Amino acid sequence: MRLVLFQRDECHLCDLALEVLAQARAPDFASVWIDFDNTLEALYGERVPVLRDDDTRRELDWPFDAQRVSAWLAGD
Repeated sequence: MRLVLFQRDECHLCDLALEVLAQARAPDFASVWIDFDNTLEALYGERVPVLRDDDTRRELDWPFDAQRVSAWLAGD
């Protein structure tokens, strides 16, 4: 599982998502900032923060809590 968190600079919801991922004890993930990337902005602009499993392309849109993240990581 290769996780990516799509986020923006100075994004309060993104900061909350980082806290939730820590609470859920999510495995390591890459942070990708969509600012100034037109392609990512078009895909994720209204949706950030978004957690994606690069292996399966599954995505988890905000809002999520630690329980939802744990279930998503388990494949539910």
